[in-house]
Amino acid sequence: MIRFPLACRASTASALASAFALALAMGIVAPAHARDKVTLQLKHTHQFQFAGYYAALEKGYYRDAGLDVHIAEGTDGNEPERNVSAGKAEFGVGSSSLLLARLAGKPLVVLGVVFQHSPYVLLVRKSAGTPDIRDLKGKRVMIGSLIDELTQADELIAYLNKEGVPLKSLVRVEHSFNPDDLVKGKVDAYSAYMTNEPDYLDRLGFDYDVHSPREAGIDFYGDNLFTNERQIASHPERVRAFRAASMKGWAYAMANQEEIADLILSRYTRRHDREHLLFEARQMEPLVQPVLVEIGYMNPDRWRHIADIYADLGMLPRGAAFDGFMYSSDPAATSLTWLYRSLLAAGLLLVGGAIVHVSLLARERRRAEESIRQGELRFRTMFEEAPMGIALIDSASGQFKDINPRFAKITGRSSEELKRGRCDDITHPDDVASEAARMAQLGAGAIASFKSARRLLRPDGSVVWVDMSIAAIDAPDDAAHHLCMIEDVTEKKTSEALIWQQANFDPLTHLPNRRMFHDRLEHDILRCRREGTRVAILFIDLDQFKEVNDTLGHQQGDVLLVDAARRISACVRDSDTVARLGGDEFTVILPQLNETGSVGVIAQKILDVLQAPFALGQEQAYISASVGITLYPDDARDIDDLLKHADQAMYAAKNAGRNRFSYFTPALQVAAINRMRMTNDLRSALKGGQFRVYFQPIVHLRSGKIHKAEALIRWEHPQRGLVSPLEFIPLAESSGLIIDIGEWVFKESARWASRWRRAHHPEFQVSVNQSPLEFQREGKGYEGWLAHLRELGLSGQAVVVEITEGLLLDASSGVTDKLLQLRDAGIQVALDDFGTGYSSLSYLKKFDIDYLKIDRSFTRNLAPESSDMALSEAIIVMAHKLGLRVIAEGVETHQQRDLLLAAGCDYGQGYLFARPLPAEEFDALLVAESRAPAAAATQPT
Repeated sequence: MIRFPLACRASTASALASAFALALAMGIVAPAHARDKVTLQLKHTHQFQFAGYYAALEKGYYRDAGLDVHIAEGTDGNEPERNVSAGKAEFGVGSSSLLLARLAGKPLVVLGVVFQHSPYVLLVRKSAGTPDIRDLKGKRVMIGSLIDELTQADELIAYLNKEGVPLKSLVRVEHSFNPDDLVKGKVDAYSAYMTNEPDYLDRLGFDYDVHSPREAGIDFYGDNLFTNERQIASHPERVRAFRAASMKGWAYAMANQEEIADLILSRYTRRHDREHLLFEARQMEPLVQPVLVEIGYMNPDRWRHIADIYADLGMLPRGAAFDGFMYSSDPAATSLTWLYRSLLAAGLLLVGGAIVHVSLLARERRRAEESIRQGELRFRTMFEEAPMGIALIDSASGQFKDINPRFAKITGRSSEELKRGRCDDITHPDDVASEAARMAQLGAGAIASFKSARRLLRPDGSVVWVDMSIAAIDAPDDAAHHLCMIEDVTEKKTSEALIWQQANFDPLTHLPNRRMFHDRLEHDILRCRREGTRVAILFIDLDQFKEVNDTLGHQQGDVLLVDAARRISACVRDSDTVARLGGDEFTVILPQLNETGSVGVIAQKILDVLQAPFALGQEQAYISASVGITLYPDDARDIDDLLKHADQAMYAAKNAGRNRFSYFTPALQVAAINRMRMTNDLRSALKGGQFRVYFQPIVHLRSGKIHKAEALIRWEHPQRGLVSPLEFIPLAESSGLIIDIGEWVFKESARWASRWRRAHHPEFQVSVNQSPLEFQREGKGYEGWLAHLRELGLSGQAVVVEITEGLLLDASSGVTDKLLQLRDAGIQVALDDFGTGYSSLSYLKKFDIDYLKIDRSFTRNLAPESSDMALSEAIIVMAHKLGLRVIAEGVETHQQRDLLLAAGCDYGQGYLFARPLPAEEFDALLVAESRAPAAAATQPT
């Protein structure tokens, strides 16, 4: 059996119990219907930190003591002292700063200590090396309030001073009490309760170091129950009863943590979830020490230690007395004091007083012995019923001397089985060596205790994770022993491992995700910087993956991604990193390269393996990849710049035809900057009136008359001058600006079409090009266009919409519906660049197309008996058979015109007739044509 000097505590508890029983017998405690109403003022909002008071209230301990207790939440740490001093509350919960208030003249009295150790710690971001609190010099820190000295965590300030980090060396920031400020880097250090903020940071996966004042020997009390002298003088029995009921509530709460957590959630607050409350309870175990120390116990030497620390800070005079600050509930001690004073005043009764004194000492001794027996019994009960595992171990042999049931249950063995072995027998072999050094320090007296996370092996082979605290103690036989306390945290470790896995790895491919990729790249760069080697980054984008997803479904697309991840991983070394950034984007890190020739070989190998068919159920899919390569330190020294350059190189490979790799070059960066600047300029071009619509005539070949015109946009940039559509249209499409630009072009074209129908010919038409992005956008039809035509009084026949062949490949109902909407409105449709795309004759039959436009690549080389002539004639004959009319683009010579006319082509468009002209010049061309005598029909030559 473990024995500790509990006589004083047992005596106090016995005296309290006797006094309370006497009060009951004499009717001092009021009946239930007339209970004394008192208020307990908390220092913060409801949480497990005040669990004992909730337990005392809800379990009826206060009621049985004749008390009607109201528990009031607090808004700041100073509120209990203010309210108890002002009489607004009879009792309060305060910190060790109560000592300052007492010595400042406020008659406050501490009834009992609940937290034997202060929960205040300093949290800092996890460092790569050994944590050193002196690294905080010059850093931004949050330590308590800058305006309220009672919330400044005095023990932390004393700790910093002792470690050579005075407050003036820090950049103090007003405390927000929001740990996100530490996570986001707004501050470098953050004062916190070890019972609260770490749970929040653990859930975020944020790594941190903990600095505790106890590391420097500064050991403050935490929460203390207190009242004032007025209460003790006026209502001594009520004070005694309240203290006893409160401490009984605390003993119950610490032994029934889950029950009290549920009680708090159901009756007090839901600011925190159940897991947080239980985390708080677990963290409070070593602070309250309910197994080793009677709750409420306080030591005058500890208060003297705290007073000395305050004196070091200049907040108290050295050696200040605090008589009356610690509450004494022992009536025998009071009687004895009175007796001594009486005996001293009546010196003539010295002999009689001595006899009385001896009698009292004998009685006190008997009572002390009984108290010791009761205390040991109570301790044994607490030891046996403790919610954590506790064992006494012989330091020399490692054998278990005493074990409580919880310890045996956690290890999966019986007490007898454990006592037959040694502590190393149940420790996981991989953890034995790591603890050996600290156990040696403990045995040599270099350290008094330590904590660790350790794995234990159960007889069935399963592994259980425990948080273990080991402390050296003095046993009765003077043999070296240590006390071992363990708590099963297997579920927490499993949850943390799962959270870490989810935070750092892609759930589909099990490759590192973007976060882990950044961490590994940063590590590889630091290593290569030391060794003078290079790092290559490959940015891989799968070509045609969207088509696989759209045609075979996302499930088969996921199968392809998993297989692609496997193939890419097989192309690199085990020391390399393959990551999935998201979607169909992968990256590869190739560190420690002495020469870069192998990078291209690996990139080509990846391209080759990705070209092999992918088996997706009953189907096979074929894709390729575009790979961008950048090198550290050749291309950049910053991670963001390296990734940006790799992305630019990848797009260069994609634009060059896909299924290839491209190295980053400075020219790519220049091009990217130019694209960015042009895109930014493009955003203001429409509002700035920088766009112009040019019109190129479409001539009826047989009559030579201009029947139509194609609207072509031009950008008159204020600095660059006239910008080609080939440069800015792709940027407009990628940025989404093409929608607004297309609307503007249509309205301008309709305005001029209205003018030319009135002034030139009532059937004049203007062709408007539509980007695939404009045509395919969901939920947007041509209602706006049709409404605008109605406002102008124009029929749909005034406009022709030109689309590309690629649109016909889109079998979605949206494309079909839009073509039907155009037909119903009378708007005709022209198929641009016919013969260069992928459409088949079935699409011409399926959709309502009015015109085919022969691409200029056929017209350019027209000659009698040439293949281009044969293809052009075939297109014309086919179109006429299907009821379509034909427009030939790129007509630049009279011979081309004559050959097309002889082949039956309906219209021609090209430089032979006119270049694209501003609207005003095109208008003048129409006026000139109307005044010229009618030309004779041109006959083929």
